[in-house]
Amino acid sequence: MSLQNYQYDIIMREYSKTQSRNRRLLEERTQEIYEKIPRIKEIDGEVASLSAQKARALLSGESSGLEDLKAAISLLSQERTALLVCNSYPEDYLELPYTCPICQDTGYVGNQKCTCFKKAAIELLYTQSNLKEILKKENFDHFSFDYYSDTMKNEATGLTERETALRAYDIARNFVKNFDDSFENLFLYGDTGVGKTFLSHCIAHDLLESAHCVMYFSAFDLFDLLASSKFSRDKTEGEEFVFDSDLLIIDDLGTELTNSFVSSQLFLCINERIMRRKSTIISTNLKLENFSETYSERTFSRIASNYRMVKLEGKDIRIQKIFLGGK
Repeated sequence: MSLQNYQYDIIMREYSKTQSRNRRLLEERTQEIYEKIPRIKEIDGEVASLSAQKARALLSGESSGLEDLKAAISLLSQERTALLVCNSYPEDYLELPYTCPICQDTGYVGNQKCTCFKKAAIELLYTQSNLKEILKKENFDHFSFDYYSDTMKNEATGLTERETALRAYDIARNFVKNFDDSFENLFLYGDTGVGKTFLSHCIAHDLLESAHCVMYFSAFDLFDLLASSKFSRDKTEGEEFVFDSDLLIIDDLGTELTNSFVSSQLFLCINERIMRRKSTIISTNLKLENFSETYSERTFSRIASNYRMVKLEGKDIRIQKIFLGGK
């Protein structure tokens, strides 16, 4: 996923701080060992001297004596390690420590971003999006079926509100479980306050925990971003930001001010992510029969043929919580 330049700079500055912190740690360890085991300081001096001799020999093209120098350096290294172990220190105590051994705290393995870079990007994005704290509360562990009636039934499906919620919950769980193996999109719909946003937060939480790139937008914020990108000098940055995430969540679709630009951008976003096989979750309070009127038949047709429709039913959970004293 593309980061904006300032976001990339923030992450790289953190890597620089990590490198400096680990170098200071090595310096402190070295000073500690030199004081406790003076012989190791002598060994390091001898190794430095022999290494300089070896370098001079290589530069001058002299091969005689190189093997003896290598053997002497190897013996000193063995003695150094033995002294550390005998004094109850790890063998690598005087090696530069790395917070991420894979990339050695550079953020890159070759030309590819390291896994730790991806995690840092996710952490930054969610810290900036103010969803980090929400996801501590709104996740699968805190999903409750108590707010759904086990007597009120949908005549069309024959399922109670609770059975409908259980079905949606299982679909969401399987969506996460199979995320890396199958391409799927979800369309969560139902009245206000029935748990659509909460369920999308549950999915976001678990995918973030497994180091996937998840972007969450209210419909208003998404179209605001796309508009800013469309009319800025860099016309692709905002779009790539949306199109390349592993999962895009568009929440409360239908609450934004809808016009021809919004309709066209929604179709573009949906279509582009389908083409790239990037999963999307849309939640809306709109009834299915009103969706085409609000956006377009073309957009609804694209959703209907590429998204799994998941309905939630019940009374507004926010209002129920108020009557229960916020519980």
